[in-house]
Amino acid sequence: MTDLTIRPAEVADVDAVVALVTSAYRGEASTAGWTTEHHLLRGQRTDAAMVTAAVTDLDGTVLLAERDGELLGCMQVVRSGAEAHFGMFAVDPTRQAGGVGSALLAHAEDLARGPWSCRSMDLDVIAQRHQLIAFYQRRGYQPTGETHPFPYGDERFGIPQRDDLHFVVLRRDL
Repeated sequence: MTDLTIRPAEVADVDAVVALVTSAYRGEASTAGWTTEHHLLRGQRTDAAMVTAAVTDLDGTVLLAERDGELLGCMQVVRSGAEAHFGMFAVDPTRQAGGVGSALLAHAEDLARGPWSCRSMDLDVIAQRHQLIAFYQRRGYQPTGETHPFPYGDERFGIPQRDDLHFVVLRRDL
């Protein structure tokens, strides 16, 4: 992936990030890739206010993966003391399984381990996303036993299609 550029997002990138995240997880476009949540959730995955907050967060960054100026992927990374957390991880559904996600994840881990001096990194995954959990486990992330409830009733995170959604926490030592 030597032709891939990874850089921090700016406020001017917000609309493109919202569109990318939406295309990777929701709606008909998301079914072109393997990260779709279309069967679990409808509606939005994020919005401009949420992405702007992530881009301007002083304790984190939103990384963008681009090739020839075209946005292919993104990931939010936040630090808290000696731990880092990532989310909003999305790759264009027509470009998935091509190394973009792996490159973004490696870059985020290098950032957390190096300049941020973090000892671990974690993420929350919807428990019913078995294929996605397996993807992270192959990259060294393991379930911690922690869970978090899904924010039912807050349509900023989508409209659930079932009533048993919750998040599991996966963590990797850096």
